[in-house]
Amino acid sequence: MLALAGCAVGPNFVRPEAPRTQAYTSDEHAAATTPSASAQRIETSNRLPPDWWHLLRCPRLDAFVSDALARNPSLDAAEASLRRSEDALRAGYGVFFPGADAAGGISRQRSSPARAASALPPSVFNLFTLSASVSYALDVWGGQRRTIEGLRADVEAQRDALAGAQLLLAAHVVNTVIAEAAYREQRDATLALVALEEDQVRLGRAQAEAGTVPYSSVLGLESQAAATRATLPGLEQKMDQAQHLLATLTGRLPGEWSPPPVTLSDMTLPAAIPVSLPSELVRQRPDILIAEARLHASSAQIGVATAAMLPSFTLSASYGAASLAAANLGADGSRFWSVGAGVTQPVFHGGALHQQRRAAIDARDEASANYRQTVLAAFAQVADGLRAIGHDAETLDAESAALDSAQSALRLVQIDYDAGLANYLQVIVANEQYLQSRLGHIEARAQQLQDTVALFVAVGGGWWNTSDARAR
Repeated sequence: MLALAGCAVGPNFVRPEAPRTQAYTSDEHAAATTPSASAQRIETSNRLPPDWWHLLRCPRLDAFVSDALARNPSLDAAEASLRRSEDALRAGYGVFFPGADAAGGISRQRSSPARAASALPPSVFNLFTLSASVSYALDVWGGQRRTIEGLRADVEAQRDALAGAQLLLAAHVVNTVIAEAAYREQRDATLALVALEEDQVRLGRAQAEAGTVPYSSVLGLESQAAATRATLPGLEQKMDQAQHLLATLTGRLPGEWSPPPVTLSDMTLPAAIPVSLPSELVRQRPDILIAEARLHASSAQIGVATAAMLPSFTLSASYGAASLAAANLGADGSRFWSVGAGVTQPVFHGGALHQQRRAAIDARDEASANYRQTVLAAFAQVADGLRAIGHDAETLDAESAALDSAQSALRLVQIDYDAGLANYLQVIVANEQYLQSRLGHIEARAQQLQDTVALFVAVGGGWWNTSDARAR
């Protein structure tokens, strides 16, 4: 029996191998070296800092993220879930120790001698008892050890879930700040554009009254000004929603706090982005590690279900005293004891134990498929992120060129206007083209920042470079 106790039924868990691919995209080298003035450099490294948002070099943004990590209720819930799983694991270790119980009782009883085939009259008496018992279940087949193995895997899953929650919370805060800054700058540019278009309408009316242009052109100008003005409420709403979300993420009520403004120029786009090798990604992404821990736990349940089909062994002992008077509990005649061993072999349960084992195997297969799907989705997210920052750089370059051209055209028209070679309407049109280009540039800049954040998240956020992670 002691020799058998050294083994455990069920499969021993083996970590899934990392994909053997060497690249995230089919032409990754070309994607990483796109010639562009705004292109970011991809470095093959797993040295992404855990506080990756510092790479944007915005102190106010850093303060927002710190507030969220300290005050967000969802993060508190994730931490409580981790503590719950750790407590459950510590409680589970109790199965490896004998269970001891003490009992005492006092009762008043009436006996029926007829139950013992006696003709004596019934009697009423007091009964005092004190007893202690010890029992120990031998984990011969390792079922309890597999249970502990599953609980330990659950702790790992909750620890990785906490790392994932911290990563996603930081990403939500950063993306919200970027979006709010972009909405504000787009609103300001739109307000300036509306003012210019209203000037155009006034000039058009004056020209129509003078008979130099048809009135239909005035209607076209009014329609354009109204359409531009109609975009303002939507931008205001998005900006308000971003501010409310930022308040919520930092654990505040929206009606009690308004975030200080941050502009896109306050944030610096990182010139280099460290991206881990594909073989390292499966050991760094929290969602992949959670899926792996769940696979481990489901594998351990097969051992638990298998052990339930085999004989179970227990050792037990008890000692106590019973007397009709409390003063006689210490007398020799009142003492009783027992010691023994027991074995229980399941014989017939209607196939339930066998089907429970089959269900555990099916659950392991399900967890294995979910793990593979999680890995595929993770690699796709990294591939999307790598391509996105390449395309974002091209888009930003094009928008920057358009903005520079519009700004140069505006400057030349302004010079001509000052020299009397251009009319005010030409200045307004040049200003309008500049502001339209400005709106496109703002959107491209915000998209590049958010796609950079998405890539940081896709590679795992650098949590493995913390001192706690290195100690695991």
